[in-house]
Amino acid sequence: MSGLTDPGALLAGMTPRLRPGRYVFATVPDDGRAVPGAVMTLAEDEGTTVVVPAEATDGLDAEYPCGWITLEVRSSLAAVGFLAAVTRALADAGISANPVSGFHHDHLFVPWDRRHEAVAVLERLAAGASSST
Repeated sequence: MSGLTDPGALLAGMTPRLRPGRYVFATVPDDGRAVPGAVMTLAEDEGTTVVVPAEATDGLDAEYPCGWITLEVRSSLAAVGFLAAVTRALADAGISANPVSGFHHDHLFVPWDRRHEAVAVLERLAAGASSST
């Protein structure tokens, strides 16, 4: 298993990186067709959820304009408590977060108009974890 599992080490080593661009969540029929530009795809019973750049929504039922933050620390898929601490810090600041775990990193989709504030919250969380280790 690759990646860190200790939540304290993950928080202390985390660098939140705001990716360029504005994204939206959309749903498409589960007919197997690819959605150009999709950065995330998840098959659900009701259809396929995709996250796409906001400018790529032609004909899609899209909502939740958001920024995409990558938590740059190599996290294990088996890590316990890391995303809970991250989403708790954002919740305490009144910021919604839609997390997605990739093989190497965790990612957050946060409201577009609060994306910079979300990064600041996460930077403070990482700094606090670093000072306590």
